Amino acid sequence: MAEPVLVITGPTASGKSALAVAVANCLGGEVVSADSRQVYRGMDIGTAKPTSAEREGIPHHGFDQVSPTERYSAGRFARDARQWIAEIRERGRVPIFAGGTGFYLRALTQPLFEEPDMGEIERSRLRARLGGRDVAELRRWVRILEPASPALDAARRGGGGRQRLLRAIEVAILTGRPLGWWQRNMPAREAGVPARWVVLEWPRDELYRRIDRRVSDMVRAGWVDEVRRLVANGFGAESPGVTATGYGDILTHVEGRMALDEALEQTRRATRAYARRQLTWLRNQLPTDALRLRADRPFDERVENTVRHWKECRA
Repeated sequence: MAEPVLVITGPTASGKSALAVAVANCLGGEVVSADSRQVYRGMDIGTAKPTSAEREGIPHHGFDQVSPTERYSAGRFARDARQWIAEIRERGRVPIFAGGTGFYLRALTQPLFEEPDMGEIERSRLRARLGGRDVAELRRWVRILEPASPALDAARRGGGGRQRLLRAIEVAILTGRPLGWWQRNMPAREAGVPARWVVLEWPRDELYRRIDRRVSDMVRAGWVDEVRRLVANGFGAESPGVTATGYGDILTHVEGRMALDEALEQTRRATRAYARRQLTWLRNQLPTDALRLRADRPFDERVENTVRHWKECRA
Protein backbone atom coordinates (compact mmCIF):
# COMPACT_ATOMS: atom_id res chain seq x y z
CA MET A 1 0.00 0.00 0.00
CA ALA A 2 1.21 3.51 -0.80
CA GLU A 3 2.58 5.66 2.00
CA PRO A 4 -0.06 7.98 3.53
CA VAL A 5 0.26 11.69 4.16
CA LEU A 6 -1.01 13.47 7.26
CA VAL A 7 -3.86 15.93 6.64
CA ILE A 8 -4.85 18.51 9.27
CA THR A 9 -8.08 20.17 8.24
CA GLY A 10 -11.02 22.08 9.65
CA PRO A 11 -13.02 25.22 8.98
CA THR A 12 -11.40 28.60 8.45
CA ALA A 13 -9.86 30.16 11.57
CA SER A 14 -9.74 26.83 13.41
CA GLY A 15 -5.96 26.81 14.01
CA LYS A 16 -4.79 24.35 11.34
CA SER A 17 -1.53 26.09 10.50
CA ALA A 18 -0.32 26.38 14.09
CA LEU A 19 -1.11 22.73 14.78
CA ALA A 20 0.63 21.62 11.58
CA VAL A 21 3.82 23.49 12.52
CA ALA A 22 3.87 22.01 16.03
CA VAL A 23 3.26 18.49 14.70
CA ALA A 24 5.95 18.97 12.04
CA ASN A 25 8.40 19.83 14.80
CA CYS A 26 7.50 16.60 16.60
CA LEU A 27 7.55 14.30 13.56
CA GLY A 28 10.28 15.87 11.43
CA GLY A 29 7.78 17.05 8.85
CA GLU A 30 7.23 19.72 6.23
CA VAL A 31 3.92 21.52 5.71
CA VAL A 32 1.97 21.75 2.46
CA SER A 33 -0.79 24.34 2.26
CA ALA A 34 -4.15 22.96 1.06
CA ASP A 35 -5.70 26.41 0.83
CA SER A 36 -6.91 27.58 -2.57
CA ARG A 37 -6.27 31.26 -1.72
CA GLN A 38 -2.77 30.98 -0.30
CA VAL A 39 -1.51 30.00 -3.76
CA TYR A 40 -1.72 33.68 -4.80
CA ARG A 41 1.33 35.93 -4.59
CA GLY A 42 0.82 39.15 -2.68
CA MET A 43 -2.35 37.91 -0.99
CA ASP A 44 -0.82 37.29 2.41
CA ILE A 45 -2.82 39.08 5.09
CA GLY A 46 -6.34 38.32 3.86
CA THR A 47 -5.56 34.63 3.30
CA ALA A 48 -3.93 34.26 6.74
CA LYS A 49 -0.64 32.91 5.42
CA PRO A 50 1.54 32.13 8.42
CA THR A 51 4.42 34.55 8.79
CA SER A 52 8.04 33.47 8.76
CA ALA A 53 8.07 33.60 12.56
CA GLU A 54 4.90 31.50 12.78
CA ARG A 55 6.42 28.86 10.52
CA GLU A 56 9.18 28.32 13.12
CA GLY A 57 11.73 27.28 10.52
CA ILE A 58 9.54 24.47 9.16
CA PRO A 59 9.65 24.30 5.33
CA HIS A 60 6.28 25.19 3.77
CA HIS A 61 5.02 24.45 0.26
CA GLY A 62 2.05 25.66 -1.77
CA PHE A 63 2.29 29.38 -1.13
CA ASP A 64 2.70 32.01 -3.87
CA GLN A 65 2.32 29.73 -6.88
CA VAL A 66 0.60 32.21 -9.22
CA SER A 67 -0.39 35.86 -9.61
CA PRO A 68 -3.89 36.74 -8.36
CA THR A 69 -4.77 37.43 -12.01
CA GLU A 70 -4.05 33.77 -12.95
CA ARG A 71 -6.13 30.64 -12.44
CA TYR A 72 -4.87 27.73 -10.34
CA SER A 73 -7.00 24.59 -10.51
CA ALA A 74 -7.50 21.71 -8.12
CA GLY A 75 -5.99 19.43 -10.75
CA ARG A 76 -2.85 21.53 -10.85
CA PHE A 77 -2.69 21.51 -7.06
CA ALA A 78 -2.87 17.70 -7.03
CA ARG A 79 -0.04 17.46 -9.57
CA ASP A 80 2.11 19.95 -7.67
CA ALA A 81 1.31 18.27 -4.36
CA ARG A 82 2.51 14.89 -5.62
CA GLN A 83 5.82 16.50 -6.53
CA TRP A 84 6.14 18.14 -3.11
CA ILE A 85 5.32 14.84 -1.41
CA ALA A 86 8.06 13.05 -3.38
CA GLU A 87 10.62 15.74 -2.55
CA ILE A 88 9.69 15.78 1.15
CA ARG A 89 10.02 12.00 1.37
CA GLU A 90 13.37 12.09 -0.43
CA ARG A 91 14.57 14.25 2.46
CA GLY A 92 13.30 11.61 4.91
CA ARG A 93 10.57 13.86 6.27
CA VAL A 94 6.79 13.61 6.74
CA PRO A 95 4.38 15.43 4.37
CA ILE A 96 1.79 17.29 6.48
CA PHE A 97 -1.08 18.98 4.65
CA ALA A 98 -2.82 21.88 6.37
CA GLY A 99 -5.90 23.51 4.91
CA GLY A 100 -9.63 23.50 4.50
CA THR A 101 -10.16 23.62 0.73
CA GLY A 102 -12.16 20.46 0.22
CA PHE A 103 -11.90 20.26 -3.57
CA TYR A 104 -8.09 20.50 -3.32
CA LEU A 105 -7.92 17.71 -0.77
CA ARG A 106 -10.35 15.58 -2.76
CA ALA A 107 -8.39 16.10 -5.99
CA LEU A 108 -5.33 14.70 -4.21
CA THR A 109 -6.89 11.85 -2.23
CA GLN A 110 -9.88 10.92 -4.44
CA PRO A 111 -9.19 12.11 -8.00
CA LEU A 112 -12.27 11.73 -10.18
CA PHE A 113 -11.16 12.35 -13.76
CA GLU A 114 -8.51 13.90 -15.96
CA GLU A 115 -9.52 17.51 -16.56
CA PRO A 116 -9.94 18.31 -20.26
CA ASP A 117 -7.78 20.93 -21.96
CA MET A 118 -9.91 24.04 -22.46
CA GLY A 119 -7.31 26.60 -23.55
CA GLU A 120 -6.33 29.49 -21.33
CA ILE A 121 -7.24 32.23 -23.83
CA GLU A 122 -10.74 30.88 -24.39
CA ARG A 123 -11.20 30.28 -20.68
CA SER A 124 -10.10 33.83 -19.86
CA ARG A 125 -12.53 35.30 -22.38
CA LEU A 126 -15.41 33.26 -21.00
CA ARG A 127 -14.51 34.19 -17.43
CA ALA A 128 -14.54 37.85 -18.40
CA ARG A 129 -18.06 37.47 -19.80
CA LEU A 130 -19.27 35.67 -16.68
CA GLY A 131 -17.42 37.83 -14.18
CA GLY A 132 -20.22 40.24 -13.34
CA ARG A 133 -22.93 37.61 -12.89
CA ASP A 134 -24.05 36.64 -9.42
CA VAL A 135 -24.26 33.08 -8.08
CA ALA A 136 -28.01 32.80 -8.70
CA GLU A 137 -27.53 33.59 -12.40
CA LEU A 138 -24.60 31.16 -12.67
CA ARG A 139 -26.82 28.44 -11.23
CA ARG A 140 -29.40 29.17 -13.92
CA TRP A 141 -26.71 28.81 -16.58
CA VAL A 142 -25.65 25.46 -15.12
CA ARG A 143 -29.24 24.19 -14.99
CA ILE A 144 -29.56 24.91 -18.71
CA LEU A 145 -26.21 23.38 -19.66
CA GLU A 146 -26.45 20.35 -17.38
CA PRO A 147 -29.65 19.93 -15.32
CA ALA A 148 -28.11 17.11 -13.25
CA SER A 149 -24.77 18.90 -12.76
CA PRO A 150 -22.56 17.85 -9.82
CA ALA A 151 -22.12 21.58 -9.16
CA LEU A 152 -25.87 21.90 -8.50
CA ASP A 153 -25.79 18.82 -6.26
CA ALA A 154 -22.98 20.45 -4.30
CA ALA A 155 -25.00 23.66 -4.04
CA ARG A 156 -27.89 21.77 -2.50
CA ARG A 157 -25.48 20.31 0.08
CA GLY A 158 -24.17 23.77 0.90
CA GLY A 159 -20.90 23.50 -1.07
CA GLY A 160 -21.86 25.11 -4.39
CA GLY A 161 -19.60 28.13 -4.54
CA ARG A 162 -19.03 30.49 -7.43
CA GLN A 163 -15.82 28.78 -8.59
CA ARG A 164 -17.50 25.37 -8.83
CA LEU A 165 -20.35 26.81 -10.89
CA LEU A 166 -17.97 28.70 -13.18
CA ARG A 167 -16.02 25.53 -13.79
CA ALA A 168 -19.18 23.60 -14.72
CA ILE A 169 -20.07 26.31 -17.25
CA GLU A 170 -16.53 26.43 -18.66
CA VAL A 171 -16.35 22.68 -19.18
CA ALA A 172 -19.76 22.47 -20.87
CA ILE A 173 -19.20 25.43 -23.22
CA LEU A 174 -15.51 24.96 -24.06
CA THR A 175 -15.50 21.17 -24.50
CA GLY A 176 -19.02 20.61 -25.80
CA ARG A 177 -19.69 18.04 -23.08
CA PRO A 178 -20.97 18.68 -19.54
CA LEU A 179 -18.88 18.14 -16.45
CA GLY A 180 -20.80 15.02 -15.44
CA TRP A 181 -19.92 13.34 -18.74
CA TRP A 182 -16.21 13.88 -18.12
CA GLN A 183 -16.51 12.55 -14.58
CA ARG A 184 -18.29 9.39 -15.79
CA ASN A 185 -16.15 8.67 -18.85
CA MET A 186 -12.63 9.92 -18.18
CA PRO A 187 -10.65 7.93 -15.60
CA ALA A 188 -8.28 9.64 -13.21
CA ARG A 189 -4.67 9.69 -14.37
CA GLU A 190 -3.39 8.44 -11.01
CA ALA A 191 -4.71 6.72 -7.91
CA GLY A 192 -5.53 8.86 -4.92
CA VAL A 193 -2.91 9.57 -2.28
CA PRO A 194 -3.86 7.80 0.97
CA ALA A 195 -4.23 10.09 3.96
CA ARG A 196 -4.44 10.05 7.72
CA TRP A 197 -7.01 12.72 8.61
CA VAL A 198 -7.24 15.06 11.61
CA VAL A 199 -10.17 17.48 11.88
CA LEU A 200 -10.28 20.47 14.22
CA GLU A 201 -13.75 21.13 15.62
CA TRP A 202 -14.77 24.25 17.54
CA PRO A 203 -18.11 25.00 19.18
CA ARG A 204 -19.99 27.03 16.56
CA ASP A 205 -20.25 30.22 18.64
CA GLU A 206 -16.54 30.21 19.45
CA LEU A 207 -15.63 29.57 15.82
CA TYR A 208 -17.66 32.61 14.79
CA ARG A 209 -15.93 34.73 17.44
CA ARG A 210 -12.56 33.58 16.12
CA ILE A 211 -13.60 34.53 12.58
CA ASP A 212 -14.70 37.99 13.69
CA ARG A 213 -11.45 38.54 15.58
CA ARG A 214 -9.39 37.37 12.63
CA VAL A 215 -11.06 39.87 10.27
CA SER A 216 -10.32 42.70 12.72
CA ASP A 217 -6.73 41.52 13.13
CA MET A 218 -6.27 41.42 9.34
CA VAL A 219 -7.32 45.04 9.01
CA ARG A 220 -4.94 46.10 11.78
CA ALA A 221 -2.18 44.17 10.00
CA GLY A 222 -2.67 46.21 6.82
CA TRP A 223 -5.16 44.27 4.70
CA VAL A 224 -6.59 47.38 3.04
CA ASP A 225 -3.12 48.53 1.96
CA GLU A 226 -2.41 45.02 0.68
CA VAL A 227 -5.44 45.25 -1.62
CA ARG A 228 -4.35 48.71 -2.78
CA ARG A 229 -0.97 47.25 -3.77
CA LEU A 230 -2.70 44.43 -5.63
CA VAL A 231 -4.89 46.92 -7.53
CA ALA A 232 -1.76 48.83 -8.55
CA ASN A 233 -0.49 45.56 -10.08
CA GLY A 234 -3.63 44.83 -12.11
CA PHE A 235 -5.86 43.11 -9.53
CA GLY A 236 -9.56 43.73 -10.21
CA ALA A 237 -13.06 42.34 -10.10
CA GLU A 238 -12.31 39.80 -12.87
CA SER A 239 -9.17 38.38 -11.22
CA PRO A 240 -9.44 34.79 -9.95
CA GLY A 241 -7.92 35.94 -6.66
CA VAL A 242 -10.87 38.22 -5.95
CA THR A 243 -12.95 35.12 -5.14
CA ALA A 244 -10.95 34.76 -1.92
CA THR A 245 -13.33 35.56 0.91
CA GLY A 246 -13.27 39.25 1.78
CA TYR A 247 -11.07 40.47 -1.05
CA GLY A 248 -14.03 41.54 -3.17
CA ASP A 249 -15.45 43.50 -0.25
CA ILE A 250 -12.15 45.23 0.51
CA LEU A 251 -11.69 45.93 -3.20
CA THR A 252 -15.13 47.61 -3.26
CA HIS A 253 -14.03 49.78 -0.32
CA VAL A 254 -10.71 50.65 -1.97
CA GLU A 255 -12.61 51.70 -5.09
CA GLY A 256 -14.67 54.09 -2.94
CA ARG A 257 -17.97 52.25 -3.34
CA MET A 258 -18.39 50.98 0.22
CA ALA A 259 -17.51 52.17 3.71
CA LEU A 260 -14.87 50.10 5.48
CA ASP A 261 -17.18 49.10 8.34
CA GLU A 262 -19.75 47.78 5.85
CA ALA A 263 -17.08 45.92 3.88
CA LEU A 264 -15.79 44.26 7.05
CA GLU A 265 -19.26 43.23 8.17
CA GLN A 266 -19.93 41.68 4.78
CA THR A 267 -16.59 39.88 5.04
CA ARG A 268 -17.47 38.50 8.46
CA ARG A 269 -20.83 37.23 7.19
CA ALA A 270 -19.27 35.69 4.09
CA THR A 271 -16.54 34.01 6.14
CA ARG A 272 -19.07 32.51 8.54
CA ALA A 273 -21.06 31.21 5.56
CA TYR A 274 -17.88 29.72 4.08
CA ALA A 275 -17.12 28.03 7.41
CA ARG A 276 -20.60 26.47 7.39
CA ARG A 277 -20.00 25.02 3.92
CA GLN A 278 -16.66 23.64 5.09
CA LEU A 279 -18.32 22.04 8.11
CA THR A 280 -20.86 20.35 5.84
CA TRP A 281 -18.07 18.93 3.69
CA LEU A 282 -16.08 17.81 6.71
CA ARG A 283 -19.10 16.00 8.16
CA ASN A 284 -19.99 14.18 4.98
CA GLN A 285 -16.85 13.56 2.95
CA LEU A 286 -14.16 12.21 5.28
CA PRO A 287 -13.44 8.58 6.20
CA THR A 288 -14.81 7.16 9.43
CA ASP A 289 -11.33 6.77 10.91
CA ALA A 290 -10.63 10.53 10.78
CA LEU A 291 -9.55 11.86 14.17
CA ARG A 292 -11.91 14.66 15.23
CA LEU A 293 -10.30 16.88 17.84
CA ARG A 294 -12.01 19.36 20.11
CA ALA A 295 -10.08 22.48 19.23
CA ASP A 296 -11.04 24.18 22.49
CA ARG A 297 -8.93 21.66 24.39
CA PRO A 298 -5.34 22.62 25.37
CA PHE A 299 -3.01 23.06 22.42
CA ASP A 300 -0.43 20.56 23.70
CA GLU A 301 -3.19 17.96 23.96
CA ARG A 302 -4.16 18.53 20.31
CA VAL A 303 -0.52 18.12 19.27
CA GLU A 304 -0.10 14.94 21.30
CA ASN A 305 -3.28 13.37 19.94
CA THR A 306 -2.37 14.23 16.36
CA VAL A 307 1.12 12.76 16.70
CA ARG A 308 -0.34 9.61 18.27
CA HIS A 309 -2.90 9.30 15.46
CA TRP A 310 -0.10 9.48 12.89
CA LYS A 311 2.12 6.98 14.69
CA GLU A 312 -0.72 4.47 15.01
CA CYS A 313 -0.83 4.10 11.22
CA ARG A 314 2.95 3.64 11.13
CA ALA A 315 3.06 0.90 13.78
